Amino acid sequence: MSKLVKNIIALSISSALSVGFVNSVNAATYKIVDKSEASKLKYTYAQHQNIDGDMAISGTSVYNFPVQFEYLDEDDFDAIESFAVHALNFIEDSNALREGNPTANDLSWVIRWLQDSTSGKGRDIEYQKVGDTIAMTNLDGVTQDYNLWDTTFEGTEELTRSTIDIVSGITNGGISYGTATAPYLPSDVFIDVDGVEHIYWLREHGNRGFFSYDQGAQIHQVVPFETSYGGGTSAVMDVNEAGIAVGFSSFKVRQGYADVIESDDGGCADPEVVPERMSYEACIAEVQLASTTSPYHVMALKATLNPAGTPVVEELGLLVTPHPDDERAYSSYALAVNDSGVAVGYADGFIDETVTEPDVDERRAYQYAVVYKDGEVIDLTGDHSNKGSSRAYDINSHGIAVGHIIKAIGGKPVQKFFYIDTNVPKEELDMVNPDDFFSGSDSTARAINNSGLMVGEGEIETHNESTSNPRRTAAFVYDMHNDIFTNLNNTIPCALRQTYDILEARGINDEGMISATAIVKVDRRDSKGEIMLDDSGTPLKEDVVRSVSLEPMPDDGEVCTAEEEDKVIRKGASVSFLSFIGLIALIGLRRKYFHSS
Repeated sequence: MSKLVKNIIALSISSALSVGFVNSVNAATYKIVDKSEASKLKYTYAQHQNIDGDMAISGTSVYNFPVQFEYLDEDDFDAIESFAVHALNFIEDSNALREGNPTANDLSWVIRWLQDSTSGKGRDIEYQKVGDTIAMTNLDGVTQDYNLWDTTFEGTEELTRSTIDIVSGITNGGISYGTATAPYLPSDVFIDVDGVEHIYWLREHGNRGFFSYDQGAQIHQVVPFETSYGGGTSAVMDVNEAGIAVGFSSFKVRQGYADVIESDDGGCADPEVVPERMSYEACIAEVQLASTTSPYHVMALKATLNPAGTPVVEELGLLVTPHPDDERAYSSYALAVNDSGVAVGYADGFIDETVTEPDVDERRAYQYAVVYKDGEVIDLTGDHSNKGSSRAYDINSHGIAVGHIIKAIGGKPVQKFFYIDTNVPKEELDMVNPDDFFSGSDSTARAINNSGLMVGEGEIETHNESTSNPRRTAAFVYDMHNDIFTNLNNTIPCALRQTYDILEARGINDEGMISATAIVKVDRRDSKGEIMLDDSGTPLKEDVVRSVSLEPMPDDGEVCTAEEEDKVIRKGASVSFLSFIGLIALIGLRRKYFHSS
């Protein structure tokens, strides 16, 4: 389960914090700058910000999602009502719903039904698709939409909101970058062999890396190495000041996926399927939506960008060379690059790191943190015998990389943040795991600046977690030169400690400004964006996540009261798991591919 989702679920649990914070401070050393403009959507999430404080932001759960009711029939409306009843809820106004004018409650159920992959239509290509992940930037203190390839429905001014758009960051020189998808649009009418009419919701491509030199006025793609059977996949995860980008790209189609499409017995090469039952494009889309794994093998990439939009792209390689007859997918990912062009990320590897001539079924269970340097893919983990998966998320200009690794502590696997000097010879590589909140706390370092300050998040509760009772997390900052680990919630002004609950930190620039995501309490809005009131006319409240920047400020010696110093455990929070389905998909691919557990 995503850590962010676990944090949100935990808001409704009345459990006291049971640990003392390492290096807990009293006086404030950071001020909070709210970077969100959330009038059109419920949740925002911080990505990275540059030296000027310009931040990339992601958002989800847009109000007034543009459901295209004209594509639904009476059977669909019956199914929506049954879907709501199954979840122990009811449609408020069936007649208004069927007329395409639902109440806010009923609109919410239509959206959930369209998204649901079990009893709803999430994997059905004949139904509208919900992407509902919006890219934004905050420039000079003003938050604005960063529209990529989404387009309006014909004859309307409504964007489809079927895309997943993420701006991951903005360089100091103004290059913005990230990953986005093409929109799902209704096809022309297809008439099958029985004379039945079909309309398919199709898109030109899935995840595609992009960059822009003019804040989105002109968007350039990083075209995948392999685009067969669905357009391929690519992502731009980081760009340095020299315009060197890193990310990943599809480079090979999974054999099982290709076999289904190329099969002449029920596949897309079967004439009883194409063209008798559907179009070839619809068949590929149906196979892709039905797949629970990526259709592609993926490889880390490096791209030299230019304003003309013609990047020079090269493969960075894999960690291991599999047996020629091994058809399992082997992938690698690059997540960050420093000013010297050294990149880090993670890649599939063998459990036995010494294998050079693998068997066809060589044991492989983990992905390992790697550095891409001097034409090599170098494993940062060392001896695999007592370690699990690891990932490197960032690297600074001094070659210090950060991330997390799973280790056995007290007989249990625990995820611990690390830093490592990638400049040393391969045989001398050594991950350092500083103390964090407590020995059994899962923690991750997400970013590091050139002063050796790193940020991330870690668990702050000690109970044995479960799906219904997960541990809460808090953002931290760690000073590697002075070995000081600090809960960021203890660094903000006293008056704000009961207002903001800082869950995680995503980035830190060389001015020490931290990109973070916090829980805040706001007026509750329905799915149409209208403020909800109680019986006395007072606005209801709910907890949401918001993107914030923590900016260093002078220590004024303020002493917090006991009430201000202790974190408030929020009870009865209204943020639900379903509300965060879009947020999981969001955070670019960063959530889909790169989040822990």
